[in-house]
Amino acid sequence: MELREILQHVDHTLLAPTATWEEIQHLAEEAMEYHTASICIPPCYIKPVKEKYGDAVNICTVIGFPLGYSTMESKVKEAMDAVADGAREVDMVINIAKMKNHEYSEVLSEMKAIRGACEGVILKCIIETCYLTEEEKVECCHMVTEAGIDYIKTSTGFGTAGATLEDVQLFAANIGPKVKIKAAGGIRTKEFMEELLEAGADRLGCSAAVKLAKG
Repeated sequence: MELREILQHVDHTLLAPTATWEEIQHLAEEAMEYHTASICIPPCYIKPVKEKYGDAVNICTVIGFPLGYSTMESKVKEAMDAVADGAREVDMVINIAKMKNHEYSEVLSEMKAIRGACEGVILKCIIETCYLTEEEKVECCHMVTEAGIDYIKTSTGFGTAGATLEDVQLFAANIGPKVKIKAAGGIRTKEFMEELLEAGADRLGCSAAVKLAKG
């Protein structure tokens, strides 16, 4: 697979708490140059990026990030603000604590509420696979499908581990036909990117692809 084809599946990402405006602008300009699927940035930068670059950059952001245990109401408000500011894609961390308690109905209710708050934009649910059992991961696949979520995403990149081929394959076997897969966390080589896409991922959350393209 050519690197330029891989880049079309990449959410070019910078979510470090120390990310500066200069670094975010650089990220946006790289995304335009290398034609990545989006840039994934902190919510506080959505509005300034939108004001500077308009529709030239597809803006993705995160909510409930990276721990997921904020209230449903606060996540809904975050999502609504993100969309109002100009985000066209939203990556939401599920309530991992409730997932570990097997409070599945509450996790599903949150997914549905945030889906409603993000009407017209792409919504991805980050389930943070490193903290879940296989049974819990499969349950997440079923809930994401029922809630009408666009993507199930492996990881925040801030947990104890990132994307694995095994998790992408597990997702592919258990999600509904309208749900896509985003792999994120620890994706640093072209070979791994190819393997993840071949296993069923449609998006990759990373910055390594652009670094490779720049040589």
